[in-house]
Amino acid sequence: MTAPPSETSRAADSLIATFERQIADGVLKDGEALPPEREIVQTYGVSRTVVREAVLALSNKGLVEARPRFRPVVRKPGYDAALQAAGSVVNRLLNEPSGVRNLFDLRIMMEAALVREAALFADKNQISRLQQALADNERAINDSAAFFATDVAFHSVFYEVPANPVLPSIHKAYVNWLSKHWMKMPRFPDRNRLNYEAHAAIFDAILLRDPDLAEKALRDHLDDAWQQVRETFNTP
Repeated sequence: MTAPPSETSRAADSLIATFERQIADGVLKDGEALPPEREIVQTYGVSRTVVREAVLALSNKGLVEARPRFRPVVRKPGYDAALQAAGSVVNRLLNEPSGVRNLFDLRIMMEAALVREAALFADKNQISRLQQALADNERAINDSAAFFATDVAFHSVFYEVPANPVLPSIHKAYVNWLSKHWMKMPRFPDRNRLNYEAHAAIFDAILLRDPDLAEKALRDHLDDAWQQVRETFNTP
């Protein structure tokens, strides 16, 4: 038999429901801090333990941003929040034997489709942004931290071409989920240059409006990137 929920858990569930309702109704607005802990205790007649349990649950749901020594801040429910809420589960899955590979394969499938879309439909502004990101990428070859940032910026444009609001949030989630693995990888100017040249090949194929060539360049690039991952983490 399952043990009945404790009074603390029931009180926390009630407080969570109250704040969820206030966020949904706009009583608590995006970017607004929750009331101070002491005020919540007095207003709702609960303990500090209940308040902290409720804030943790709201944070896990992506409804508030909680930082040490700061009052939690309300975050408007949206795709970013939904994917952020899934982060703790994904991070556990990444520790499974094939966890990183599975997520990386999903990225390859998605970006292969996105570069085809870019080759066919990217507008002048998006082409210009890709060109600028590529130029920034080349300038950062000797600075690996900056190179990583410009790498992220280059790939992010692909997720914006279809004008689907879910896709940029997915890209942000990929970066958040995988960046701690990428940052552990040794980075050298020679390797950065190879990655820059791969980006340039993708960009050239998009300029030619050739979706097949763009997809091939993207797959070649990410296949090579996976080999770097395997060498670093001894991943199957």
